[in-house]
Amino acid sequence: MSDFRINFSFGQDEDAQKKKVDTTGDAASAADIEFLCDPALAGRIPAPERAIRFAPDWFKRLEREMDMKDAHGLPGLTAKACLPMTDAFSLGFIIPLPLDVQFHIPEDRVSIQMGWAPDAPFQPVEQHHPGQIGAPEPPFQSTMPLKFINPWRIKVPQGYSVLLTQPFSRPDLPFSCFTGFVDCDRFDTTINLPFTWTGNPGDYLLPAGTPIAQIVPICRDTLLKQGAARASTQVELDEQAAAVKRKYGEESTYARDWRVKK
Repeated sequence: MSDFRINFSFGQDEDAQKKKVDTTGDAASAADIEFLCDPALAGRIPAPERAIRFAPDWFKRLEREMDMKDAHGLPGLTAKACLPMTDAFSLGFIIPLPLDVQFHIPEDRVSIQMGWAPDAPFQPVEQHHPGQIGAPEPPFQSTMPLKFINPWRIKVPQGYSVLLTQPFSRPDLPFSCFTGFVDCDRFDTTINLPFTWTGNPGDYLLPAGTPIAQIVPICRDTLLKQGAARASTQVELDEQAAAVKRKYGEESTYARDWRVKK
């Protein structure tokens, strides 16, 4: 594979991570996630980055507070004040579209035409066979499955898998990626990204750098596999009632007392 790599360390602050960006091909420590591409593409395509750097414009534009009170008399807050949403935007990394791609989406949403620069180093989007998702049976009556060709191999420490999914909370994107969970500590090649077009018919240009997938490295040993559903005990009901009272009666309780910095 390639000797060009970008790596990020788990559990280190951002300054330390910046110092560990490696384009020399030196071996990274066992605590790194690395994105490897063909040396011929190095510097020609946008690289994966931490997901928070791709937070959408609709979210960035929001003010934290609305000019009104909520039903409990506290300041009315927007999604900008929702720390769980911010944490989700920050989770993992984003793989960006490597090249500009033009789409013509017809009314039938099936006979999709695509194009890119004549000197593109590779074809950035391909078609799947509709039968691979059962089209045209519901829910894919008017669907042509496509796939982004991802030039980045994902290298993680032993014991880690990678969740690849649609970028979180991105209704502004005109496509939807299927979700996959890949054992990247054992899978030594790139992973393409199947998707369907969800935007309206028309002509579109997706510029290079558009976020196409959010990836989250997960240590398999930490997965919770056993669950139980039961009635709450009285102690648990009391805990819940106290939490509800604080949630709706105090400002910034989640940020102050409940949130754990990621």
